[in-house]
Amino acid sequence: MPFINVKTNASVEADKKQSIKTAMGKAITAIPGKSENWLMVGIQGGYDLWFKGSDAPAAMVEVSVYGSASPSAYSALTAEITDVLNINLGISPDRIYVSYSETPNWGWNGSNF
Repeated sequence: MPFINVKTNASVEADKKQSIKTAMGKAITAIPGKSENWLMVGIQGGYDLWFKGSDAPAAMVEVSVYGSASPSAYSALTAEITDVLNINLGISPDRIYVSYSETPNWGWNGSNF
């Protein structure tokens, strides 16, 4: 039950959104037990975002997961996410933040896991 939310000041065309969504589906497997089958992805392009005082292309990516993962799994996922955004949107990895939140409670279909 992961959720990857991408906010970027870069323009994101429909075909790029699809490509990013597909790539995130593959990237999430860096966390053991996670797959695209339960992944939700949000992509917000054209977001008002400044990093280091500059509005050069940047991104803030929030990853929420049900349960937890190891630091090495998160590191692998960060590498995948930054590669995806660099390849698809030309955002330099040093202008991308990725934050992680873990929760023991996740609701779906009227109840909780």
